[in-house]
Amino acid sequence: MRTSQLLLRSGLTMAATALPIALATPSAAVPTGISVSTTGSSVTVTTSDCPNSTNGAFGTASLLASGQANFSQGRQATLVGTSTSQSASWINVTPGTYTVIVVCRDGTTAGTQSVIVTAATPTISATASPSRGVMGGMGGATEEYDTVTLVGGGALVAAGTVAAVWYLRRRAKPHRL
Repeated sequence: MRTSQLLLRSGLTMAATALPIALATPSAAVPTGISVSTTGSSVTVTTSDCPNSTNGAFGTASLLASGQANFSQGRQATLVGTSTSQSASWINVTPGTYTVIVVCRDGTTAGTQSVIVTAATPTISATASPSRGVMGGMGGATEEYDTVTLVGGGALVAAGTVAAVWYLRRRAKPHRL
């Protein structure tokens, strides 16, 4: 009884201490106006925050590698699409961590998001099984069974038979000192 009261008190004390800290921490889910996806070595950004276009271009997106600090240093791509959905993409992106920034045609920033590009894993596919089964033999060294091959095989079978008979007969004899 005494132990359970002690545990109850210490649990309440810890909860009372942690509650103000949890309430004071700002929320980590900050909404962004862009959506970034990767497929292999391609990166694509999509947004709907840049509805105004000039000659079909809705703005510019920039892919910043980890040492690049501003928009103009990154690989830039033009946002294309419709007034409801715009996108830009980059191909042959090397593995690493990148930051994608989208700036609309009117100069407003639609959003910023980090993305990790991983190395593509090779696809392994199965091959067809042999139609005649496994082909044994000399590893492709011979194409036909000539006399030398048949004599060599017969000699191996005979040697194996003699060795097996000798071993079994020796085991069957009683040991005398």
